[in-house]
Amino acid sequence: MKRLNKLIPLLLFVLGAPCAYADTLVPFTSDGCSAFPDGTIEQNKLWLSCCTKHDYDYWKGGTYQQRIESDKALKLCVTQVGEPEVALLMLLGVRVGGTPFLPTSFRWGYGWPYPRFYGALTEQEQHQVELLSRSNGR
Repeated sequence: MKRLNKLIPLLLFVLGAPCAYADTLVPFTSDGCSAFPDGTIEQNKLWLSCCTKHDYDYWKGGTYQQRIESDKALKLCVTQVGEPEVALLMLLGVRVGGTPFLPTSFRWGYGWPYPRFYGALTEQEQHQVELLSRSNGR
C-alpha cells in the first residue's frame, strides 16, 4: 500500500503533464503549400504567398467558420494570380487534408498541441498569437 501511495502522485504528474502545456502555442512555421507545388515550372513560387497566409491561419486555428473563410481566401488568392483550376484543386485538398482531427503537421490549429479541434480562441490564446506574430514580423 505504501508503494502505491508513492506511485499515485507520480502517475498523476505523468498523466497531467501533457495538459499543463495544452494551451501553449509554438512559433509560426510554414511549409509553403505542404505536399502541393508552390507555383508553376516557369514561376516556381507563383502562389507561395497565398499558401503562407493560409498556413498562418491554420497555425493559429479557431472556429470551423474561420477555417472555411481561410480556405476560400486561399482559393481566391490563387485564382487572382491566374490559376483558377489550381485554386480549385487546392481548395479540395485543404478541405480534406486540413482537418483538425488528424495529428498532421498541416492540420487546422497546428500551432497548438494535438488534439486541438474547432473553437474560438480565448483572450489568453489570442494574446499568444499576437506576441508570436510580432516576434515573427507578421
